[in-house]
Amino acid sequence: MNNSRPKARLSRALGIPLTRKCVKYFERRPFPPGVHGRGRRKQSDYQVRLLEKQRLRHQYNISEAQMRRAYDDAHRKEGKTGENMVALLESRLDATVQRAGLARTIYQARQLVAHGHFLVDGKKVDRPSYRLKPGQVVEVRESSRQKPPFQVAAAGAHLDGPTAPYLSTVIEELRTTVIRKPERSEVPVVCDEQLVVEFYAR
Repeated sequence: MNNSRPKARLSRALGIPLTRKCVKYFERRPFPPGVHGRGRRKQSDYQVRLLEKQRLRHQYNISEAQMRRAYDDAHRKEGKTGENMVALLESRLDATVQRAGLARTIYQARQLVAHGHFLVDGKKVDRPSYRLKPGQVVEVRESSRQKPPFQVAAAGAHLDGPTAPYLSTVIEELRTTVIRKPERSEVPVVCDEQLVVEFYAR
């Protein structure tokens, strides 16, 4: 079974390609799936907010409970709740692994973390939702470095350009350091986070 197909269908429903492979499917059929996909549908305010929430959730490949927790934690912090929420999601170990070019997609990043291939400050962490703080170092375990996914990553195959400016990455050494909290403009997720805040605040 081609695992790209369900993600391609989800990408079309959300209006954004969720992986690089989905880009070609999405460009070929950019309208939502289903018989009514081509028609214009008037969305209610609730549906618009719901779509933005689903977009953000699926770009990080997290559950609804995890998404709600991120909102609640962001709401308690000083500053704009939406920007805080994106920064918290971006601080997840699996998201950091992807942004650093150590995994091809958020799906692969989650799997590699869960299988125990990463160290944080020298200790094994196998929880994709683990939140990193500035100064923490993420690296591939010595015993995992010769495995094909990491050989590919070390060659820079997952990087389109420089890694995220809030990370200091040495890709050939399969290591990245969190320098600081990201600015919203630096985070490449497609979402109007204010609509997500409105969804939960309603």
